[in-house]
Amino acid sequence: MKPIVALVGRPNVGKSALFNRFVGERVAIVDDVPGTTRDRLFGESEWNGRSFHVVDTGGIDPTHGGRTPLSTGSVDFIQQIRNQSLSAVREADTVIFVTDGETGVTDADREVAEILRRSQKKQSDGTYMPPIFLVVNKCESQSRRDQIGEFYELGLGDPFAISALHGTGTGDILDALVNSFPEQKENEEDDSVKLSIVGKPNAGKSSLLNQLVGEERVIVSPIAGTTRDSIDEKITFDGIEITLIDTAGIRRRGKIEPGVEQYSVLRSFKSIERSDVALLMIDATTGITSQDAHIAGFILEEWKSCVVLVNKWDALEKDNTTMDDYTTIIRRELNFMDYVPILYISAKTGQRMDQVLPMALRVQEERLARLSTSTLNQIIHKAQDNHPHPTHAGRALKMYYGTQVRSDPPTFLIYVNTPSLMHFTYMRYLENQIRAAYGFLGTPIRIVIKGRRE
Repeated sequence: MKPIVALVGRPNVGKSALFNRFVGERVAIVDDVPGTTRDRLFGESEWNGRSFHVVDTGGIDPTHGGRTPLSTGSVDFIQQIRNQSLSAVREADTVIFVTDGETGVTDADREVAEILRRSQKKQSDGTYMPPIFLVVNKCESQSRRDQIGEFYELGLGDPFAISALHGTGTGDILDALVNSFPEQKENEEDDSVKLSIVGKPNAGKSSLLNQLVGEERVIVSPIAGTTRDSIDEKITFDGIEITLIDTAGIRRRGKIEPGVEQYSVLRSFKSIERSDVALLMIDATTGITSQDAHIAGFILEEWKSCVVLVNKWDALEKDNTTMDDYTTIIRRELNFMDYVPILYISAKTGQRMDQVLPMALRVQEERLARLSTSTLNQIIHKAQDNHPHPTHAGRALKMYYGTQVRSDPPTFLIYVNTPSLMHFTYMRYLENQIRAAYGFLGTPIRIVIKGRRE
C-alpha cells in the first residue's frame, strides 16, 4: 500500500501549489483568494523510487462556500482547522504542516501545531507517528529564509523553507518525506480473489455485502455515508476464497464533507488499489452520475477489472425497453470502459444476486488469461492487413510482432519500426481486434509499443 501524505494548514498558505508541485501537474486550482480549494484532491507522486498518495486538504472556509476573507480568530474557523488536523493525523501516514513565510506565525498556526503535537503517538523505538514536517512556504527571497527562525516556537522541529511556486527547497522536503516512510513490506501470501465494493454514498454497498455474506455483518442505513471504514469479509464460493472489501461511499469532488468523510474517500480509493475486481454500484433511482464516472475513471487508472451493478432495480417502474435504454445510457457515460459487464440487481430483495459472484469470478479469470504469441501475431497481422496504419509525412508504421508479457492486467508488447508513428486511435483499434478474438471481459488491456532495436 502506498503511504498517505496529507497537506494541512490554514487557507492561502500554498497547499494547492505544493500539491501541484508534488504531483507534477496543475490538478488543484491555484488562486490568491483564500478558500479557493473547495474539495479534497487526491494525487500520486514519486520521489527516489517511492510512490505515495498526496492529499490536498484545501482551504477551510467558515462561510461554507462564500469568498469572504477569513478571520483567523473565528471560532468556527478554529474548529474546522481542528477537525481537519485530527482527521489528517488519524488517516495519514505522514503530515506536512504548511505555513506562510509572508505572514509569519499566526494564532491559527499555533492551534494546528498544538493539535498535531498532542495527536502523535510515541512508538517503542522512540519515534512519533505520524511524522509531521513543518514547511514555511513563500520563501522566495533570502531575507525570508533568514527569518524562519520564528517558526521554531511551534515545536515541530526544524522548519523547511520552500517556495512551492518556484520549486525552491521542495527537493529537501521530499527527501525527508520518503526517508520517513516505513520500509516496504512484501505482500503477505493471500491467494483469495479480492473484490472491492465501491460507489457513491447510499448506493447500497453495505446491503450488497450483507447479501453476499449471508448475514448482517455491516450496518445498513438509508443515511448516506454510514460506512466510514473499509471492511474486509472472507467468504468461499464454489471452492474459491474471496475477500469482499466494503468501502465508504465516494462523493464527487466538491460534495465531500469536511472531516472524516474526506479521508474515508481516500480509503475507498486504496481499497480499489488492493483489489482485483471492483464492483461499481450505481443507484438506479438516481441514474448514472458524474460521481459514478469519476469512480469508474479511478478504477481504470488503477488498471483494475470491473463489473457494473445497477442496484435498486426493483424500485423502478419498467417496461420492455427500460433495461436496454439504461444500458445505452451507461455505455455512453462510461464509453472509456465499454468492455465491462452490467448486471441489474436489487441488494434489498435479492434480485439477480446469484449472478454477481459468478460474473466477478469470470472477469477475474479473464484478467489472468494469456494469449499465445502465435495467436496474438495472427490478430496483429490480420488487423494490419484489413486496416493499415495511416502514413505520416510519407512514413509508414510497420508492426513486426507482438507478445503478451504479463497478465493481471493483460499487457501486450508490440515491436514496430518507429514507435512515434503509432497513433492512439490505432492503439484503440488494436485493442478492439484483440477483444474480438478474446474478450477479456471487464478487464482493461495494456498495449506497449517498442522499437525493434530498443
